[in-house]
Amino acid sequence: MSLSKEFWSGRPVLVTGATGLLGGWMVKRLRGLGATVVALVRDGVPGSMAARDGHLREIVCVYGSVTDAALMRRVLAEYGIQTVIHLAAQTLVGVAKNDPVTTLEVNVQGTWAILDAARQMKNCQVLVASSDKAYGDAVKLPYTEDHPLRGRYPYDVSKSCVDLIAGMYATTYKLPVGIVRCGNLYGGGDLNFSRAIPGAIKSALAGEAFSIRSDGKFLRDYLYVEDAVDAYLTFAQKMAADPALAGEGFNFSLEVQMTLLDLVKMIQELAGGPIVPPVIHNIASDEIREQYMSAEKARRVLRWHPKCNMEEGLSRTIAWYRAYLQQPAPVASKNA
Repeated sequence: MSLSKEFWSGRPVLVTGATGLLGGWMVKRLRGLGATVVALVRDGVPGSMAARDGHLREIVCVYGSVTDAALMRRVLAEYGIQTVIHLAAQTLVGVAKNDPVTTLEVNVQGTWAILDAARQMKNCQVLVASSDKAYGDAVKLPYTEDHPLRGRYPYDVSKSCVDLIAGMYATTYKLPVGIVRCGNLYGGGDLNFSRAIPGAIKSALAGEAFSIRSDGKFLRDYLYVEDAVDAYLTFAQKMAADPALAGEGFNFSLEVQMTLLDLVKMIQELAGGPIVPPVIHNIASDEIREQYMSAEKARRVLRWHPKCNMEEGLSRTIAWYRAYLQQPAPVASKNA
């Protein structure tokens, strides 16, 4: 299903988490489609893609926390929001383990604040960012949408809760909510170099060994960020045309599984520098060894298909970081 300028042109859309990896690309795509974009920004991040590309200077920016229920009600009402792309979250597994309370506040309370504000509006749809982590550990893989939600660790539990709360609002209040579960996202604009792909690319471009916390053999699937943007917007369009999709969850994945060792090797080869063996620390704990999803339902129902394979997606991502790391640091401003 192709994205429709007719649907998005002039449509008031709220993007939470606009300075994050997915948020930056989401704002860019929505502006290209002619949407009227409102961004919720917690902190000014001068190095973020949305700030560097100038998008935040050209849209409405609301500064505050997604957990502020009164603010969410004001924003949705004042700007007549018709679609919410709810991406704001604490997304780092290690941070969640060290600070579970804040993670639960942001991820869970933030979700119900958005959904309850939308409940009080008319004709406001919400796309909620869940995760493959919401499924927890499973005996049988790949995850399909009928797998139970069994998160056990802090981040995983927060996403299981997000899923259940979104479904509650759809079922109880007939709110048009779509639940999006993506594989591990990557692409230019992710400034959290503690994450595997940004960190591995930075090391590869510097010709240095990349440090791996695990044994490097954990199995994951990945999805290029622009394909994830298409997934959200395709789902929103389809749900607007077919209200029966409200409350449904969809998996979005390239459906290709890789170990971190194989991923680091591919990054080094595509970066064109020396092949430097990574340093294996093998100290990771409280993480599931194998997680990957089936996207068959999204292909069948939404007619969604990823456009980038791993080689193409990583090549684009490496090019973005190569340019980014050569640029001078930006100067902070009010709308950064």
